[in-house]
Amino acid sequence: MKIQVKIADQSFDVEVGDTNARPVIAEIDGQKFEVWPEEQAVVEVAATPEAVSAPRSTAAPVKVPVATSSAKVVIAPLPGVIDSVKAKVGDSVNPGQELLVIEAMKMKNSIKATRAGKIAAVLVSAGDHVPHGAALVEFAD
Repeated sequence: MKIQVKIADQSFDVEVGDTNARPVIAEIDGQKFEVWPEEQAVVEVAATPEAVSAPRSTAAPVKVPVATSSAKVVIAPLPGVIDSVKAKVGDSVNPGQELLVIEAMKMKNSIKATRAGKIAAVLVSAGDHVPHGAALVEFAD
């Protein structure tokens, strides 16, 4: 099913795969994501022009943690397997420096530092499976 979603004045083209499969595969503006919806949150929408133009959901909005430039913890932006860890405890890193690589759906995603700082803890190892939002690396300051 292809839909267009508007969030905060920004539009996204979304293609949702089989909603009965787990995980559901969603492609957003050409990038694929695994989605693990709650079973109770499934909402059926009739294929009418009214439903397509203004779908209504009874599910509560999902809060997604967002790493900021001052965040003390780097979180996983998507679920996957840790392919490699580039940073270690005690390393001083700069903004944009690669900390680790997560593999998801046969694609390697570089996770980079959002700020400068010293690494206090590396909370994952190569081969670990991590869910979306998992803490990966913690800064000392």
